[in-house]
Amino acid sequence: MKKIIVIASLGILLFSCNEKTKIEQKVKEIPVKINVIRFEQSFFECKPNDLPKLKEKFPEFFPIQTPDAVWLDKIKNPLWQELYQEVEKNYKDFTPQQDEIVSIFKHIKYYFPTVKTPNIYTVIGDMDYMNKTIYAKDKLIIALEMYLGKDHKFYADIPQYIKNNFEKRQMMPDVVSSFAFGVVPPASDKTLLAQMITSGKELYLKDLLLPEYNDAEKIGYQPEQIKWCEENQGYIWEYFIQNKLLYSNDSKLTNRFITLAPFSKFYLEIDNETPGRIGQWIGWQIVRAYVQNNPDISATQLLKTDYKTIFEKSKYKPKKDE
Repeated sequence: MKKIIVIASLGILLFSCNEKTKIEQKVKEIPVKINVIRFEQSFFECKPNDLPKLKEKFPEFFPIQTPDAVWLDKIKNPLWQELYQEVEKNYKDFTPQQDEIVSIFKHIKYYFPTVKTPNIYTVIGDMDYMNKTIYAKDKLIIALEMYLGKDHKFYADIPQYIKNNFEKRQMMPDVVSSFAFGVVPPASDKTLLAQMITSGKELYLKDLLLPEYNDAEKIGYQPEQIKWCEENQGYIWEYFIQNKLLYSNDSKLTNRFITLAPFSKFYLEIDNETPGRIGQWIGWQIVRAYVQNNPDISATQLLKTDYKTIFEKSKYKPKKDE
């Protein structure tokens, strides 16, 4: 009996791999051309007399109420110039990242054919780690100062759990997150389960659009954090069920299990061992289980499916490791 189960499982795995290979072959054939505009180079190499021309060329980056003196001071400021030089060391040649963005939009075109390919704008901003990339229909803005490496001196005052994701490798998952913001419907209510599955949809998009990335890179965890989640998945789920959290509207649950944090808050001794946003990870596993049980559903259909249907048809019920 065990031999039959193993053979059946192997058959399913081989079929899945063949399907993925066929998809990737089709994706490669999709024509996508990306136009990259290096705004930070134009700005920090701008001469004072050329500022009016720069403002005319990029009006969206120059609020009308801001006087020219502010921009000129910024261009001359030694700290801003130092930051610009650090960005140049890492991204003077943006070709590797451009190639990856092309791959992402080939995948997007496969799953979402009507999506238009945006122009890519690279910038240097104010180190807003909540908006490292911004996607807005015809524009994708990438703040390069947020990808200099977690140990960079400019991040000295930023908590470790946040700056862990200031690595080059995190740029593409952030690009997909910014795209997902426009295609994943917001949670239909404030229950923990609705928020978990909404997050799970975003993470599942990374499965589709970033097939070469591992789970830790997709969600922004360290490898040991993924291992912890996998080893404790059954216990996490049991905690949610026993404490009747799934359909709770308690606003504190969002901060405990969904939003960016150094760890999740079970109010147990193990809290410091847990990764933050554990609810997002569980939601991801639920969405994966749903797709596995409903393999014919398209990406667009999945995003429109309500969270209760996804949960019920996922048959998600992880076992505890003995």
